[in-house]
Amino acid sequence: MASPKPRCSSFATTSRTHIQPSGVTVDDSYLTEAKSSQNRKFSQKQKTLSCQFSIGGHLSPWPTYTSGQTILHNRKPCSYDYRKRAGSWQQQPLGTTKPRYLEQLENYLRKELLLLDLSTDSAQELRLQPYREIFEFFIEDFKTYKPLLSSIKHQREKIRALEPLKAKIVTVNEDCNERILAMRAEERYEISMLKKEKMNLLKLIDKKNEEKISLQSEVSKLRKNLAEEYLHYLSERDARKILIADLNELRYQREDMSLAQSPGIWGEDPVKLTLALKMTRQDLTRTQMELNTMKANFGDVVPRRDFEMQEKTNKDLQEQLDSLRGDYEEVCKEHEILLQLHMTTLKERDQFYSELQEIQRTSTPRPDWTKCEDVVAGGPDRWQMLAEGKNSDQLVDVLLEEIGEGLLREKDFFPGLGYGEAIPSFLRFDGIVENKKPTKKDVVNLLKDAWKERLVEEQKEKFPDFFFNFLENRFGPGDAMAWAYTIFENTKLFRSNEVMSQFYALLMGKRSESVYIKQKETVVQLLKEMTNADSQNEGLITMENLSTVLKSTFPFKKEERIQELMEAGGWHSNSSNADLLNYHSLFIEDEEGQSMPFVQKLWEQYMDEKDEYLQELKQELGLELHDKVTLPKVREALMNIDPGLDKQTLNSYLSQAFQLPMTELPEEGEEKEEAIMEQLQIALEQLQMIDLRRMGPREQEPAS
Repeated sequence: MASPKPRCSSFATTSRTHIQPSGVTVDDSYLTEAKSSQNRKFSQKQKTLSCQFSIGGHLSPWPTYTSGQTILHNRKPCSYDYRKRAGSWQQQPLGTTKPRYLEQLENYLRKELLLLDLSTDSAQELRLQPYREIFEFFIEDFKTYKPLLSSIKHQREKIRALEPLKAKIVTVNEDCNERILAMRAEERYEISMLKKEKMNLLKLIDKKNEEKISLQSEVSKLRKNLAEEYLHYLSERDARKILIADLNELRYQREDMSLAQSPGIWGEDPVKLTLALKMTRQDLTRTQMELNTMKANFGDVVPRRDFEMQEKTNKDLQEQLDSLRGDYEEVCKEHEILLQLHMTTLKERDQFYSELQEIQRTSTPRPDWTKCEDVVAGGPDRWQMLAEGKNSDQLVDVLLEEIGEGLLREKDFFPGLGYGEAIPSFLRFDGIVENKKPTKKDVVNLLKDAWKERLVEEQKEKFPDFFFNFLENRFGPGDAMAWAYTIFENTKLFRSNEVMSQFYALLMGKRSESVYIKQKETVVQLLKEMTNADSQNEGLITMENLSTVLKSTFPFKKEERIQELMEAGGWHSNSSNADLLNYHSLFIEDEEGQSMPFVQKLWEQYMDEKDEYLQELKQELGLELHDKVTLPKVREALMNIDPGLDKQTLNSYLSQAFQLPMTELPEEGEEKEEAIMEQLQIALEQLQMIDLRRMGPREQEPAS
């Protein structure tokens, strides 16, 4: 079945202006947009052609022998010859009718070629575009051969895509060749210039060599002339010397002849005189040479006597200078020390002044103690005796004692304290008790008698019970309670009295009686040592003996405390070691039981040393007062601060600290030791009550 003739109007015309010639670069976005637009148009054309070219759903057959016919000749589609031939083709009848699809493709190709503008530079690209479209239509309609035809087209496109790169490579190759040629030309130019410079330098070297040879020849010529001139001047000098010698000889001959012509004048032989003159001249020349040598060698030399005198003077001055320099350095050092001391003194003065201002601003004014002279019994004399050597705090105690003594004497009775457990056993009474009103001396004597009886007592009982029994034996059961209250009130009032204050502390359980006993034993031992040092039995020892006795009796006391005891005994800065001291006067007590300053200083040092000992114990334990402490820790701390403690003394300290009997005290290393504990403050207070002394020095401090 013959297909209908295709209509040319069914093909849409497409503009070719977007096709770029090879080697021209365009924007990628523009190419992408143009390509997508072209694909859309191509798909529309393909659908149109597919509908128009197909007949009954399949292509029209065409004899195979006609496949060799040429569709288009290599002529311009718009030329006159082309139109003429096209007209002749239409007039000539074809032996075999072409398929409609082929005719439509040819018509479409002709139409597209006629629409092209072949006057531009990219005419070849424009002519190629219709053929591409025809080939695309052909591929799309032949489904069976589409893969093969598509691969052929793809390979062809790849080859065509390499053409711009090939053109670019050719361009780059040409550029590189041009650069290489330019570089070679430049190198040839540089080589020629270097050759010219080399030739110039060679010419310059030759010229310099010629100048050198010329100068060498000139130098050799000048040397030759100089040698000739030197020989000439040497010969001339020798000739002049010979001439001078001849002239001198002639002058000497003339003088000799003149002397020979007048012999009567000289009266000597001319020959002899000539020889003498010649020898004299030689001696004169030699002497002149020696004189010149001496002047040259000893021009700066002085006589030995002057030198020794100047040397001695210089030595004396040097010694004086060294002495003055040493004195000056010492004075400078003293001056610096004085300046530092002055600055320190100024700072202390300013500090004391500021403290004084602060004290004057905040403190109350100091009392005028002279006002007490008219109040205290005994008048000014007794007050001066009481106030001697006491500070304000002690004067307050003295004044309170005087006032309290007056009030105590005014009382006739004391109210009984009852039978409570907190009341001491010797004061347990309910009712009114008579005030016996003894003097201070009577109370002190009574207490001393009680101490004497206590020391000789065999069966030891508690001190309050012993004291009440002593009063019963002394005054009878009826007056014992009255005397107990009277003595208790007196000892409580007179705290400044040594005997009363110690007795009151024992009665109230604040101090152990071993403290008093040990203190008395120490005083007795010290008196015994001083008596042994008194070899003449005169009651006198030297200050040196006193120092020796104190150091032997108190081997662990510090040097400054030994010095304090000596000062309390009467030593002062103006004393010498040979000064004598009445040592019995150091242990005398007045009628009220007050000891001398020496014994009081012993007691003060004992209390201070006990406080220091307990403070060391607290620091060794490293605990606060409210913390609990175990028995092993206290044992270890005591041995650390006092390695000289024996076992019995150590156990007595532990027994007192933890309030345990000696028999119940566990041995070291037992398990129940850890269970025994006490508050640190209570343990220290218990140790404060007993006689506590250092038995040996610490390991790091040697014994004095």
